[in-house]
Amino acid sequence: MRAMVLERQRASLVAADVAEPEPGPHELLIDVAACGVCRTDRHIIDGDLTRPKLPLVLGHQIVGTVRACGAQADEFAVGDRVGVPWLGWTCGECRYCTSGRENLCLRARFTGYDVDGGYAPRAAADARYCLALPDNYSDAQTAPLLCAGLIGYRALRLVGDAEALGFYGFGSSAHILCQLAAHEGRRVYAFTRPGDSAGQDFARSLGAAWAGASGDTPPEELEGAIVFAADGALMVEALRVCARGARVISAGIHMSAIPAFDYELLWEERALGSVANLTRADGREFLCTVEEAPVDVEVTTYALEDANRALGDLREGRLRGSAVLLP
Repeated sequence: MRAMVLERQRASLVAADVAEPEPGPHELLIDVAACGVCRTDRHIIDGDLTRPKLPLVLGHQIVGTVRACGAQADEFAVGDRVGVPWLGWTCGECRYCTSGRENLCLRARFTGYDVDGGYAPRAAADARYCLALPDNYSDAQTAPLLCAGLIGYRALRLVGDAEALGFYGFGSSAHILCQLAAHEGRRVYAFTRPGDSAGQDFARSLGAAWAGASGDTPPEELEGAIVFAADGALMVEALRVCARGARVISAGIHMSAIPAFDYELLWEERALGSVANLTRADGREFLCTVEEAPVDVEVTTYALEDANRALGDLREGRLRGSAVLLP
């Protein structure tokens, strides 16, 4: 089959013929209908994440239909529509797995990083880590929910009950979570790149109470903030406009260095934190949430062979919402 393959880091993907995956005992063989393009893919290509399987088929926001089931894969049946997220396997034995924190598993394997992903017509995935999908989203709209939505949802829960909430960076994840936070009655303050008036208008159209540039001061102190952009300086900027007791959470898998800052910004029980991966429970809970409180997932679709163009549009901030490949 023809797939888009990363042969070496810091290089473009190449179209190549690869063997069709064969499902193992616990695995599903999936006909890929859509695969979201994530900033994590960009970090893998750029070498920010340093130990990918190579050559590698990227892609960890996979929506598809079960084509075949391994001998012990009884969670789904042939013809079922399923989602494959970033978390592809955990050991079930380490102190994290046995305490409900499988997202921190010491031996975890990740889709589109340790195992081949969805930049291809077919993919194999462990059925125990696949997710049943809501019916009220198209395949293209569902794909970004599987990482942009899920990781943002975990970050939102880590922020706590903050009502005045800052979002730094308004891309794939923030555009989903803005709607969910507004539905929960929170006031979202969206911060974009300076001069990005279109992004700010987009944020307001999705329920943001205010939108401005990073570095601006919002109309009220923030009670919490999520930094979606990979710029460590924004963690400090968020602290600057946060109230006492606020939590500032990084929702990225990679971030540039956080600059030194005066302790005064952290004092009064402000806190910095991060999100790592997801649990299967996160996935089930989030997908139920967006089924009951639907969000408008805005996507730009690309043919599989245009994956490099999609990744370039993501890097340059040319996207409104999410990028999705349609194999």
